[in-house]
Amino acid sequence: MTNHSTFDLYSDLPPLPQYQTSLLPSLVPGIPDKLLTVIAPIGAYWTLSMFFHWIDTKDYFPQYRLHTPAEVSSRNKVSRWEVVRDVVVQQLIQTVVAWGLGMTEPDDLTGKEEYDVAVWARRLRIAQRAIPGTFAMAGFDAAGLAKNLAPSHPVLAGILNGGYYSNLQTVSADYGNPKSKPDFTAWELALAGALYWYLVPALQYGIAIIVVDTWQYFLHRAMHMNKWMYTTFHSRHHRLYVPYAYGALYNHPFEGFLLDTLGASIAYKLAGMNTRQGMWFFTASTFKTVDDHCGYALPWDPLQRLTSNNAGYHDVHHQSWGIKTNFSQPFFTFWDRLLGTVWTGGDVSARYEKARLAAQKKADQSNQKITITHSNVADSATQDLRPYQDDKKNATDLPLIPSCDQEPLPPKGKAELQAAGSRQQILDDKQDGGPQVLIQEAIEEKEARSLLRREGRRRTASSLSQTEGLKGLKDRVTGSMHGRAGVLIGMESNR
Repeated sequence: MTNHSTFDLYSDLPPLPQYQTSLLPSLVPGIPDKLLTVIAPIGAYWTLSMFFHWIDTKDYFPQYRLHTPAEVSSRNKVSRWEVVRDVVVQQLIQTVVAWGLGMTEPDDLTGKEEYDVAVWARRLRIAQRAIPGTFAMAGFDAAGLAKNLAPSHPVLAGILNGGYYSNLQTVSADYGNPKSKPDFTAWELALAGALYWYLVPALQYGIAIIVVDTWQYFLHRAMHMNKWMYTTFHSRHHRLYVPYAYGALYNHPFEGFLLDTLGASIAYKLAGMNTRQGMWFFTASTFKTVDDHCGYALPWDPLQRLTSNNAGYHDVHHQSWGIKTNFSQPFFTFWDRLLGTVWTGGDVSARYEKARLAAQKKADQSNQKITITHSNVADSATQDLRPYQDDKKNATDLPLIPSCDQEPLPPKGKAELQAAGSRQQILDDKQDGGPQVLIQEAIEEKEARSLLRREGRRRTASSLSQTEGLKGLKDRVTGSMHGRAGVLIGMESNR
């Protein structure tokens, strides 16, 4: 059995390599990474927005639209010019904050990567020191097992021996005097490299996503639950009852700074990212935000397939009956689902049906059941009513609106309460909401249902016509064959 002193546990470790750092070359030659971090999210915003605007104007994928072009004109309470103006204002604020944030960060350096990987390999070596004691608590003799395995499996024996590899040495010069010291194993360096290059960055991005989702959920929800905050700040964003891509950052400037710019900055800092990681994070967040407002349920869009928080899910939040639901953005929906604020009424609107049928047709090969809003209508009857249990009682102005102007009708249960609270919030907004919003949406809903019925009749008629045409062809062919058969039989009988 090998004995090691307490001093040896942390002193008898492989030496760390020397390193010399230099400035990391810019990702794009001629543009410093800190400047690229400022301009890349803005470039991503307008690039993706103009792509969706292009397919809008060319009408390339009408089957996947969540709303018709006519709805964009009739239901939105703000002109496209005002949207562009306010987005540019927010991006100017974003630019100032991003530049200031960059000034607080040290320049990214290169040349230390081998050293950092070795630090992780040392941590793995130190972790192995606990193995003999852990085995002893379970009643196993790790040192004895190591001795038996040493001839055939020396690496495994070294692990069981607490990270002491007797035959693995390197020569290190201490103050000019060569000295034999322990060396790292191949598996330690490989695992340390994976931790340094992949696992730690993935963890940083995961932390940043959780922070920004948490920040935006609770602030966004507060802006809907507090009447003053909604009418003073957040109602501006909801002038877009029919969202489109470049309206994603159409906000009150204070809200845009608080909800988006500050939230992403805090996530970046807490995750401990470097400048280049921040650039990718800010750009990806921008892409996701634009895609969530694009107005299309595209079955082949990777951003809409990776997470259920997508254009269909967020579109519910822009409708008069779902405005107090689906607060989560921009990445995942876990806070909505944990706290019971996800919409429970299913694909209640006829507007979603065309997109759903198109997506279902594309997905039929994989037997997927498609839903545009990622909502299960059965949840309305089974989910806890909180936090909407009092919304219908508090919707004091809603009974004054005729039921025919409260379309679409949500299912009974939680969805009915969610719709009542949402429509009351529209009525509370005297500047950008009011009864006319509900009336206009009801008109559009009735037109969408009528269009679906007409298309259904055309599909049925077309199907019947094809069936009758095939039947007629079959009868004609059969009749012809029967007649010919009779002649042939007669000929045979005359022989």
